[in-house]
Amino acid sequence: MPEYETMLYSKEGSFLSTSKNVAVIKFNRVDALNSINDQFITDLVAALEEAENDSEVRAVVLASAHDKVFCTGADLKMAQGLIGKPDEVKDLVAQGQKAIDKIATLSKPVIAAIHGLCLGGGTEIALACDIRIADDEAKIGTPEVSLGLIPAWGGCVRLPRIIGLGKAMELILTGGQITAQEALDIGLVSKVTSVDELMSQALWYGAKLGGNAPIALKLAKKATHMAFEDDYDDNLEFEVEAAVECFGTKDLAEGISAVFEKRRGKFVGE
Repeated sequence: MPEYETMLYSKEGSFLSTSKNVAVIKFNRVDALNSINDQFITDLVAALEEAENDSEVRAVVLASAHDKVFCTGADLKMAQGLIGKPDEVKDLVAQGQKAIDKIATLSKPVIAAIHGLCLGGGTEIALACDIRIADDEAKIGTPEVSLGLIPAWGGCVRLPRIIGLGKAMELILTGGQITAQEALDIGLVSKVTSVDELMSQALWYGAKLGGNAPIALKLAKKATHMAFEDDYDDNLEFEVEAAVECFGTKDLAEGISAVFEKRRGKFVGE
């Protein structure tokens, strides 16, 4: 397995599948409460690229090696050193946006397993994931305005798309935190589990998604993102093109055969 300074990388299976086809990336800057600095960003991108380029990996889980924290956002010591340096700030924000957007544009589905504090850039990482689950100890927030910042790593764009403008304004402008149950109530997360069950549930999602046809997953993820990013007619045209591509795959033939034969499909990504 690859090694990173601020990430732990492994491949795991679940009770749904013995195949270790889920890449688990755990934030491991424990002494700094998993705050985000240059190295964190570099390692996150590298770990995501490792998962993207591994043909065995069908889904990715982002989690934490800290026992009380998912990610507390930008490293404030690093931020303090950037005051009065607009060019360096611009580079850092652009770098952070690109890293987090890598999650959203990955061809494989990404699940956030949120444990403990998830603040600022940590929330922005979670927002870029395709599915978010949290344990009942999670607290999620966007505290940037209380420090004099804004959620500039994509938070102001993604949060209202996920939970609606009104609730997004409330969270962003108050800089407050919400519980896992409140996050579930507003659609910010899909499921709340106990602490002990969080990773097994995340791996269940990974295995469930990983059991589907990879090409169809990639195209479906892209098409769904386009609902918020492109022209309506362009979106429909892409769906036509994606369907044509799917009909040219061995996976679709296998999936239809599996239905008639009353068995699970065995997809190979071709």
